[in-house]
Amino acid sequence: MPARSPRGSAGRPMSAAPPRRAGIVGTGLIGGSIGMALRARGWHVTGTDRDAARAARAVELGALDELGVDPDAEITFVATPVRAIPDAARAALDAGPGIVTDVGSVKGSVVAAVDSPRFVGGHPMAGSEQEGVDGADPDLFSGAVWVLTPTPRTDDEAFSRTASIVRDLGADLVALDPEHHDSLVAVVSHVPHLTAAALMQLADRAAAEHRALLRLAAGGFRDMTRIAAGHPGIWPDICGENREAIVEVLDRLVDALREVRGIVAADDRARLLDVLDRSRAARLNLPSRVVQPEQLCEMRVPVPDRAGVLAEVTTLAGRLDVNIADLEIAHSALGDEGVLILLVEDTSAERLRAALVEAGYRPSVSPLE
Repeated sequence: MPARSPRGSAGRPMSAAPPRRAGIVGTGLIGGSIGMALRARGWHVTGTDRDAARAARAVELGALDELGVDPDAEITFVATPVRAIPDAARAALDAGPGIVTDVGSVKGSVVAAVDSPRFVGGHPMAGSEQEGVDGADPDLFSGAVWVLTPTPRTDDEAFSRTASIVRDLGADLVALDPEHHDSLVAVVSHVPHLTAAALMQLADRAAAEHRALLRLAAGGFRDMTRIAAGHPGIWPDICGENREAIVEVLDRLVDALREVRGIVAADDRARLLDVLDRSRAARLNLPSRVVQPEQLCEMRVPVPDRAGVLAEVTTLAGRLDVNIADLEIAHSALGDEGVLILLVEDTSAERLRAALVEAGYRPSVSPLE
């Protein structure tokens, strides 16, 4: 039953605007965390899960207001295993006129299977060692990167509203095309998890003979293998759907390990120090996620009022590693043009401006007042 509107002393509904409404499909760690984060911001959240007990637990923990499908949901988040996403997303699209997005860590196959302007592929790069809705955290996405993968078919309004909601949950938005996303996450997420699992297997086998080994595991080992504690159930789908990119990165990792093995076997101290120095510098230069307002500038891009232009501009920014702190579209009432307004870091504004000019746009850049 939908939540009742609050009433004044005379029994009449109060004038406060009704809450925004969202749906969740899949109430595990990510779906539950999205539900909690939305409810903390005043949303009414309805959800479903194939496991009735898990869905009931989500209500009990405050991740959902109620169970079921809400045809009036402004947005629905599909948080199921990767291979179940297309069917769940299509069902959500059929249930009402709202936007549908997902949280799967593979995007190419999902986006290709859900051919709707109202579907926006997504992937929050967040998680924890906790499992299920009992590990859900409304602050899970604060400071995390959330990737959206629009295509030329994606409705601009659907993309911009999804981006606004994602940023309101505290996440940093990155827009990438689906195939580029999959090749990148193979490097930074999928292969690291498999590597941690392989290293943990190696230690576990050795521990059968040397019972003290795992007791000796220090910080470095624990840090490297921490992600191996994640729930294994999602990984067969991920590896199956992104296997080409994963296998390519695994091959490169094997080559890199073989190179390091040769250096160690040859006792080549100079080359070893060079590898370690370069690796240390790369690690220390990982970009910070914190952007201060004084580091931002405004970029205005006149754009034709046609489908796919927002995807084109934002994925170009993603390919150039330009962070978009905020965006909006100002539609013109006098013709077929509008203006895309972006807030970007001042240090990368010129890089994006030059690329947009090369692509045929006429952007202008100005500091924030």
